[in-house]
Amino acid sequence: MEKIRLELHYYGRVQGVGFRYWAHTQAIKAKVTGWARNEYDGSVTVQVQGTSEQIDLFMHGVANGNRFIQIRKIEKKQIPLDKDERQFGVRY
Repeated sequence: MEKIRLELHYYGRVQGVGFRYWAHTQAIKAKVTGWARNEYDGSVTVQVQGTSEQIDLFMHGVANGNRFIQIRKIEKKQIPLDKDERQFGVRY
């Protein structure tokens, strides 16, 4: 299956609630690569790479699990692949 890479911007209660680490856990389960980073405006940016099915699984897991996270809006755009990326990381 063909891989894609998305940049996702999550808005809502997504900082101070373990969102990046929850995303990391879901990335391992979905077998996707990428990273998650807090932004100064209170949002979280995630870049995720995998098949469409893997990314759907990742996004579903992120949205439905940690009871402290409250996602109000997600902005999504496709970006170029990172062919050298091998894992999912939490950025600071």
